[in-house]
Amino acid sequence: MSTSINIIGCGIIGATIAYELSQSSECQINVYDSQQPNQAATGAALGVLMGIISQKVKGRAWNFRKESITRYQSLIPELEKLTGLNIPYNSQGIVKILPPEEDLTKWEQLVATRTEQEWQLELWNSRKITTKLPQINRQFTGTAVYSPQDLQVDPVALTNALIAAAKKNGVKFHFDRLIESITADNPLSCDISTLNLPIITSDWVIVAAGLGSTSLLAPHAPIEIQPVLGQAYQIRLPKPLGNPDFQPVIISDDVNIVPCGGNDYWVGATVEFPVDGVMVAQPEALAKIKQIAINICPMLATGEIIRTWQGLRPRPNHRPAPVIDRVGTNKRVLVATGHYRNGILLAPATARIISDMLVVV
Repeated sequence: MSTSINIIGCGIIGATIAYELSQSSECQINVYDSQQPNQAATGAALGVLMGIISQKVKGRAWNFRKESITRYQSLIPELEKLTGLNIPYNSQGIVKILPPEEDLTKWEQLVATRTEQEWQLELWNSRKITTKLPQINRQFTGTAVYSPQDLQVDPVALTNALIAAAKKNGVKFHFDRLIESITADNPLSCDISTLNLPIITSDWVIVAAGLGSTSLLAPHAPIEIQPVLGQAYQIRLPKPLGNPDFQPVIISDDVNIVPCGGNDYWVGATVEFPVDGVMVAQPEALAKIKQIAINICPMLATGEIIRTWQGLRPRPNHRPAPVIDRVGTNKRVLVATGHYRNGILLAPATARIISDMLVVV
């Protein structure tokens, strides 16, 4: 007998859950989203997967990162083979530039810890930085951390491939379909309702609706998700930064410089909170990240900005990110939301946890 599952939300989290669950022939899965794919936080993300370079070394936060980075090594080629789609990704790692005054003790300890955990992490002095990355400002005198096993992946291409692969496995997707409410009175099933359509019943409901999760779950549990805006831009240069054969992601002062093919780079992203309850993109915030990027890679000043964009990240209030839990008294309503700035990174681990929760009632 098959298990029926309704997933609400088809960003990177909902799409990954749908794909991973679709590999079981016992699951009958429907995915609902109020808009087309990649219109919310996923479409605005840069796809930088900071796992090994994270300061997290134990517990839930580290285990999530370790599991997801490991899964991505097989997931991307798996999806490309199954769908025939190309998923642009960068396997040349992440270089995090540290300021000259940085205390290196914690980074030296992290390198030692990662070595014990059988992961790679390196500390570079300023000479090695400018040798490996000649695009870095020659006046720079600090150090850097290089993580060769961390990745960057195109979030839109990845989500589209997850959807295509899930469809091949029998998942049905319903876009531009707003779910208005969830009813969980029956301990053996759950109902969802949508405008002008009959009640839809399933064995399980998984809410992965990002910022929309708060209102959907309000009758069952107070899960407050706050929007945090991020702005980014794409710049086109006359030629690639530095060595064309070595194009890692560069991070400085929380600003990401992301190679995205040819002479193009993504630069972002800002972190902007609502002011007096109102969320408005701040031009000065975007100008600040532009200047930080130019300070570290002066050649960026010669490029042409061909695109700017923004998106809202879902950040939980009064609890750590992400929120992966059962909701209310009905054990068949699950939530996977509030990943904040790590939705792309943590999607595989989230999908596995949700899968495990489905079989334990």
